[in-house]
Amino acid sequence: MSVLPDRPVRVLVVEDDTQLGPLLVRGLADEGYDATWLQDGTAALIESQGLDFSVAVLDVMLPGMSGFELCRRLRAAHPALVILMLTARDDVDDRVKGLDSGADDYLVKPFAFTELAARLRALRRRENLITSPRLEVAKLLVDSHDHTVTADGVPVPLSPKEFALLRLLAQHLDTTIPREQILLEIWGTIQHTDPNIVDQYISYLRRKLDPVNTGVALRTVRGVGFRLERS
Repeated sequence: MSVLPDRPVRVLVVEDDTQLGPLLVRGLADEGYDATWLQDGTAALIESQGLDFSVAVLDVMLPGMSGFELCRRLRAAHPALVILMLTARDDVDDRVKGLDSGADDYLVKPFAFTELAARLRALRRRENLITSPRLEVAKLLVDSHDHTVTADGVPVPLSPKEFALLRLLAQHLDTTIPREQILLEIWGTIQHTDPNIVDQYISYLRRKLDPVNTGVALRTVRGVGFRLERS
């Protein structure tokens, strides 16, 4: 079944494993995607400038340019790009580094292709659920098109995961969102992620939002989750 019957979604696959790369391309084709496979990070960055990709699947360890650096540059150039990173190490620091580089989600090798396909569907569905690119809450303006946030006109620099977390909370203003739901919505899983990472990113957000005039406050609801409310 085609993901978009009239125009297949273009996917950039950057993987230097000569066995895994073609397998990913074939699997993505079966899912209705139009996949381009490259093995070099620098070549992938050049290729991305000339073609309209909606999704990128990036290995962490790449020749030419690391997956982290490639992810960072792709995110800067294409804010709306869905990025899934592949890593051979189930290490929290690596995962946090990848997410902070701009990845929307990560998958630890070895993995079943069905899980990769499900992750991509969830990521694209989450992006499509955003009905308006601009969300105004008190003195906060969250712009999903440019992936920017301003507070009373002052830019607030956020990492991609911080932005996604703030956007989720802002979309459900004055509603407590359970930690498990945040993990599923922002990190795509609750099985391979330390739940404390949510608290860590809430702390990051507070440090960036508290010094500026936002008109809102981040609240912790003990034993449940978090909420954004007007202050």
